[in-house]
Amino acid sequence: MKKILIINGPNLNLLGTREPQIYGEKGFEAILEDLRREFSDCTLEYTQSNHEGEIIDALQQSEHDGIVLNAGGYTHTSVAIRDAVSSVTVPVIEVHISNISARESFRHDSLISPVVEGCVFGFGTDGYALGIIAVLRIKK
Repeated sequence: MKKILIINGPNLNLLGTREPQIYGEKGFEAILEDLRREFSDCTLEYTQSNHEGEIIDALQQSEHDGIVLNAGGYTHTSVAIRDAVSSVTVPVIEVHISNISARESFRHDSLISPVVEGCVFGFGTDGYALGIIAVLRIKK
């Protein structure tokens, strides 16, 4: 059974209440329940932090078969998270709920994208399921 870690970064604890027109109306706990039902043959673990160092710790300490990472605003600013992702030996899939290329110009550049296996963005919270599918299909 594959073990996958989902990591959400800053402000994603506000899913369901923060800008629902962009991020949807479901909180992440409800999304996680749906994912666990859909991927019942996997163990899905989840962590969220508004603190860069905690995200880095989660990446470095992971003993999972793959990671789905939505680094939130740190996507565009954190060299430290990028370096932590590059040190991980399992597949990491970058996920964003919104289409970051269609938003403000400062969101267009991801420091993380060059060091992950692949990126999923613009599919709403379905991006998490697509990220999990990608982890399951990657042979690494």
